[in-house]
Amino acid sequence: MSTTLFTKLSIVIPAYNEGKTVHLILNKIKEVALKNNIQKEVIIVNDCSKDNTEEAILWYKAHNPELNLRYLKHEVNKGKGAALHTGIGHATGEYVIIQDADLEYNPVEYNILIQPVLDGFADVVFGSRFMGGKPHRILFFWHTIGNKFLTFLSNMSTNLNLTDMETCYKLFKTTTVQQLNLVENRFGFEPEVTAKIARVPGIRIYEVGISYYGRTYAEGKKINWKDGFRAIYCILKYGFFGAK
Repeated sequence: MSTTLFTKLSIVIPAYNEGKTVHLILNKIKEVALKNNIQKEVIIVNDCSKDNTEEAILWYKAHNPELNLRYLKHEVNKGKGAALHTGIGHATGEYVIIQDADLEYNPVEYNILIQPVLDGFADVVFGSRFMGGKPHRILFFWHTIGNKFLTFLSNMSTNLNLTDMETCYKLFKTTTVQQLNLVENRFGFEPEVTAKIARVPGIRIYEVGISYYGRTYAEGKKINWKDGFRAIYCILKYGFFGAK
């Protein structure tokens, strides 16, 4: 298998009311040295935050010119999925990865996700919180059961054998994901993009183990049971019924 060469990774960050911590995740991204001297393009999309997220991002951009940081914003709140649509649409790297603005996922592990691509095996790589020996914060039993159930249901509809469909860390070939008709504006993005990417002819999907430093709801976690029901709806719509 021949190796795959690419020169730039686009990192898309949806941000909503992350003014207190957004500089921390940007610091982590800035410090990561990607394999093969791959360059980073950071695209952060402010989804009409009500706190000082915009001020924090613009301050960081002004004081860290060495980081290729592009700032985009929505004038009205549209949801995480909509922010991802905006960011992905502006990506110019050969591959794009999704990064939450909180500190639940560690950017140092980008190199783990890009390795199957560099080796010439993968077009898409999912980072699984449920495989491998990486550290995981112990949090909510029912939240974990819910994630595994949604992954199971998604796998039934796509005939994939993923262990973590709901993971944030998803790495895509940019031209492939940009060609998808993605319409879910909130947390339905995950099952929708999984169902639609699985239907791409000849697509090669891999999964690697990653660490997970989850937040409690008191610490700012935003997903709730309503989003779980929406995810089921999206799995039925885009997976079992194959909506475009």
